[in-house]
This record gives sequence, structure tokens and C-alpha cells, in this order.
Amino acid sequence: MKKLIFLVFFISLNLNSKAVGNNNDCKELKKFSVDYFKCKGKLVKDKTISAGQNIIKDTKDYQDKEWSEEKEKMKKVKEKIDKAKNKVLNK
Repeated sequence: MKKLIFLVFFISLNLNSKAVGNNNDCKELKKFSVDYFKCKGKLVKDKTISAGQNIIKDTKDYQDKEWSEEKEKMKKVKEKIDKAKNKVLNK
């Protein structure tokens, strides 16, 4: 029984320490402290970077989708030009 209680206690301590370690809340800091502004600045920076990466990904996906037909047309035109060039050079 002692082992079970010790195990439950130990697990609860580990879970709480991980939750506190990953906390990006900034609520526990004083509003006008340097650490509070650093914490808020980090959150803003992370959100900005994430939004920028999403915009870049969406733009690339859109361009690939919209330009895929045009790329295929260009490949076909290049193949026709190569065939015509080969016919002219082989005569």
C-alpha cells in the first residue's frame, strides 16, 4: 500500500512539474516587470513566426495548384519544339 501511495505521489509531482515548465501563460508574473514583457514578447514573436510560415505554405500550395496546368502546357510545348528540332537536324 505504501508503494502505491508513493507511486501516485511521485507521478503527480512529475505531471505538475511538466505542466509548470511548459507554461507560457505570463499570468504569474507582475504586469510591469521585465520578465513579463520578455514573456509577452516571446509569445508575440512565436505567433508572428507561426502566422508567417502559414502564409508562405498557403501561397506555395496555391501557386502549385494554379500553375500546375501551365507547367504541363510548357512541358508539352518544349517536347514539340525538341521533336521539330530533331526533324530539322536529321534531314
